[in-house]
Amino acid sequence: MTGMAGLEPKHFLWQVEGRIAKVRLDRPERKNPLTFDSYAELRDTFRDLVYADDVDAVVFLSNGGNFCSGGDVHDIIGPLVKMDMKQLLAFTRMTGDFVKAMLNCGKPIIAAVDGVAVGAGAIIAMSSDIRIATPEAKTAFLFTRVGLAGCDMGACAILPRIIGHGRAAELLYTGRTMTAAEGERWGFYNRLVDAASLEADALDMAARIVSGPTFAHGITKTQLNQEWSMGLDQAIEAEAQAQAICMQTRDFERAYKAFVAKEKPVFEGN
Repeated sequence: MTGMAGLEPKHFLWQVEGRIAKVRLDRPERKNPLTFDSYAELRDTFRDLVYADDVDAVVFLSNGGNFCSGGDVHDIIGPLVKMDMKQLLAFTRMTGDFVKAMLNCGKPIIAAVDGVAVGAGAIIAMSSDIRIATPEAKTAFLFTRVGLAGCDMGACAILPRIIGHGRAAELLYTGRTMTAAEGERWGFYNRLVDAASLEADALDMAARIVSGPTFAHGITKTQLNQEWSMGLDQAIEAEAQAQAICMQTRDFERAYKAFVAKEKPVFEGN
């Protein structure tokens, strides 16, 4: 295991408080676009989170009134049109690896979305476990607007599971903006809050998660992802094995003793 509180990334903001990592893209004057470097550094950071013993949840925050405007037009899209197939595939695999790292990091991720979350920004929100937004949030999977398919970074696999096939198909074919109200109504956003309350609300949710049995939370995240491709019998068996593992933790024993003593359990993540 390793500590990540002291991480000093070059291409985004990172802060750990109370075992909660706060992540912000840091180009607010351009609505926080991604670059080749920030993609790669985010991928590597979320890969390393698997082994972090001082982070139990991640909150992906907006910055300057916006979440993320996707890939930078000048720093990414411009160079892409000059690349050959080998280079292009290396890039698309790298961006997909970022989503894989988010899904497999073992820590619950909360996206706090204000302003624009488009392109890869919408993907980051989609790949989070819980999404909270302001009424001003504008979410768009606008890949078709630049002549590309909607099947980017797992969108065709993940988005229909969140909002349903028909709604996902509409967004991915047209690239149109999903309003915050639509996002909440369709189940993409867990809830909407005022911009002034967004960060505090997301951090409060993270704090509640962190105060729980964090080892078990990691098991829950694993099962949520792995059971996508399982049949029902296989999923039930996988959950039986996962729950038996959790029953061997001291947190399970702590919860029992606290119940007997009519006290609130204090979990320690082991």
